[in-house]
Amino acid sequence: MLSAQEAFQLILETVKPAPPEQRTLFEAWHCVLAEGTVSDLNIPPFDKALMDGFAVKSSDCQNGKATLQIQEIIYAGSVPTISLQSGQTSQIMTGAPLPEGADAVVQIEHCQIDDAARSVKIDTGPVSPGKNMLPQSSVLEAGAPVLAAGTLLRPQEIGALAETGSPTVKVRRAPTVAILATGDELVAPEESPEPGQIRNSNEVMLHAQILQTDAKPQPLGIARDERNHLRSKIQEGLKSDFLLLSGGVSAGERDLVPSELEQAGVKQVFHMVNLKPGKPLWFGILERSDGDPCYIFGLPGNPVSSMVCFELFVRTAIRQFMGFPSPRPQVQQARLKNDYHTSGNRPTYQPARLEWEAGESTVSPLITMGSADLNSTVKANAVALFPTGNQHYQAGLKVDVFLW
Repeated sequence: MLSAQEAFQLILETVKPAPPEQRTLFEAWHCVLAEGTVSDLNIPPFDKALMDGFAVKSSDCQNGKATLQIQEIIYAGSVPTISLQSGQTSQIMTGAPLPEGADAVVQIEHCQIDDAARSVKIDTGPVSPGKNMLPQSSVLEAGAPVLAAGTLLRPQEIGALAETGSPTVKVRRAPTVAILATGDELVAPEESPEPGQIRNSNEVMLHAQILQTDAKPQPLGIARDERNHLRSKIQEGLKSDFLLLSGGVSAGERDLVPSELEQAGVKQVFHMVNLKPGKPLWFGILERSDGDPCYIFGLPGNPVSSMVCFELFVRTAIRQFMGFPSPRPQVQQARLKNDYHTSGNRPTYQPARLEWEAGESTVSPLITMGSADLNSTVKANAVALFPTGNQHYQAGLKVDVFLW
């Protein structure tokens, strides 16, 4: 069997980032930049007032007191017309450009205006050059990099792109992800199971996990353990960028997924990974005639296994498709909050609760009744890794934790 690290590597070698496409900033939220951007102007483009008040020569206000002659009022969006000489000032609004000769702004609360004399009396602390102003190009110079390729576009990045002259950008799109649950035992969540049946929890769970990645889920319902029905559902799913099948990937008599994928022309990349839960994981690729491949994951039918395999491997593949520079799960170390015992001949990737306590990360592996016990994982926000073997881990030891 492959190790989890080998599986990660094969996924990254197989999945190619989506081709870049041009989008407006209104369409680019939570996409990933395919190309870096630069600023087309200085930020700010002029010496800018940060407060309402009076633009002054700091040398006129060294002791914090002065009476200065008012030359004009400068509003945001207007251009100063008078250069300041010693003893002069101009009233200025937040965001407006400073007049030539000014190197500071005194806020309005420290100024007393004499309209009749067209003067202002300033009473404040010593005024130093640069007070309450932002110098031209102090944030960015024209031609300077703004965002690098691989950046996820959140609201603040969208705003920065607008400010720096990139109204459209090249991004990599999110994939479509078809979901197909398999098994004669499955019924829809709204149905009451008959003897021997269970509700189809994996489809809605995977749907939610896909939404968390910003990909577009396409649920296909349930495929029965019958070749013709499964085959038609697979053909439908192979039209998407990704196809996730839940169940039917082990070695049982009715585990039909691998052979039907092969029948559909899908090339197997790997089957079986040395981890617990999730050993039966299957991954392959279909090279379609339109030139756009479909990437296929056969996930274990047990819900905890399916959930863990998605967070570790499917999420990595989706992030690779979207062009993230670091698609694999983030790993950090955290101290065990409680003692924990492991057993078996496979590394355990245990759903866990990661928290911040007393200035450091702590992790509590969740106790489950096995990979079918989905209810025990509702508090999980991470996966804790424990190596192979029968071992007892004492509270306070540090372990690797995969965030999700």
